[in-house]
Amino acid sequence: MVEELRMTLRACHAELGRRLAEPAPGRIQVVTGPRQVGKTTLLLELAETAGERIVYAAMDGPEASLPNHFERLWDEAEKRAATFGRATLLLDEVQHLHDWAARIKGHHDRLRRRGTQVHVVATGSSALRLVRGSRESLAGRFERLVLAHWPAAALVEEFGLSAAAAVRQVVTAGAYPGAVKLRKDPVRWAAYVRDAIVEPAIGRDLLALAAVRRPALLRQLFSLAVSSPAQIVSLQKLQGNLQDRGALDTIAYYLQLLEEAYLVARLEKHSQKPIRRRAAPPKLVPLSNALCAVVDPRGAPDPGREPDRYAAWVENACLAHAWNAGQRVAYWREEPFAIAGVLDGSWGAIAVDVKVGRFALADLRALSEFTSRFPGYRPLLLCDPRDVGTAKGHGVAAMGWTDFLLRGPAAAD
Repeated sequence: MVEELRMTLRACHAELGRRLAEPAPGRIQVVTGPRQVGKTTLLLELAETAGERIVYAAMDGPEASLPNHFERLWDEAEKRAATFGRATLLLDEVQHLHDWAARIKGHHDRLRRRGTQVHVVATGSSALRLVRGSRESLAGRFERLVLAHWPAAALVEEFGLSAAAAVRQVVTAGAYPGAVKLRKDPVRWAAYVRDAIVEPAIGRDLLALAAVRRPALLRQLFSLAVSSPAQIVSLQKLQGNLQDRGALDTIAYYLQLLEEAYLVARLEKHSQKPIRRRAAPPKLVPLSNALCAVVDPRGAPDPGREPDRYAAWVENACLAHAWNAGQRVAYWREEPFAIAGVLDGSWGAIAVDVKVGRFALADLRALSEFTSRFPGYRPLLLCDPRDVGTAKGHGVAAMGWTDFLLRGPAAAD
């Protein structure tokens, strides 16, 4: 089951606002997510609306290394709670604080014993450190929200892009908000994605873990994974393409780290029976197509000249959209049949196939085969908008993949 609530910036802002309006001290709110999706913006907006009741601190700033700086933040929060009735302490990039979870636990428990009205919100890009630390030291004391990769609809709302432009942006260049602002300058756009997203995530968040003992292998694996969007790739094949080869267990573990860092999801094969992880190869889904565009030397595919590569990028964007929306996503392949994805979650149980370009009735057999074997899933074909009528004429529920990226499967109803 999905263990985390993934949401957009606006939804996360609204949800945190509701939780911070509850009696304090409540549970510690831990907000994780990819780099450069708006976590700091979220805290600053909360600070602006609450005024003097807020104490904000960036744990990656130089002042955070000063002696007793962390303790002074809690003292200040207590003073403001005494003055204004309640206060909120916002701790940004908290994973940079040594032993952060245990230290927050100690101060938070002290406030609870005193009945001091202070809420605590902690954010961080290193989901690995945050999740492990919170589970080990903050059990029963925290709630977790995930500020996910932005969907196309958020680009329409926040940047005023047309629906068509927003979908095109998601497929060819991803939706990191800082990168969207540079979309008309390809050189600056690529530099931003590399320097502000990829390198900090790989070079700082992941390599900072003692468990990553082969950084060259991790970097190569990341490059291979984002160069294979929506592809089923065995661990053995990945191993054979790596210059710095590692054991299969190491490769599997590093793929897990890439997923926990919100970079690449490893989709498992859907089956009624338990499957050994190594027996069924994963389907690799980069969680933003920006990662594909910045790593692949060919850049984004041209739909006219490279229809197959473009179709793979569309499929990847659709599967990533479902994963980022908090759905549990798998794939299904039983030769000679295969469908793009199997979704479970708040959207329902849906068998999804993606067809970009013209298709024939025979191309839809896999979807009907899956739903005959697994009748609990409703079929949904994602195709070019012009072909929706053709699919429905064949008796297959369908919607444009552009509409799916904008509104999810609800647009098919």
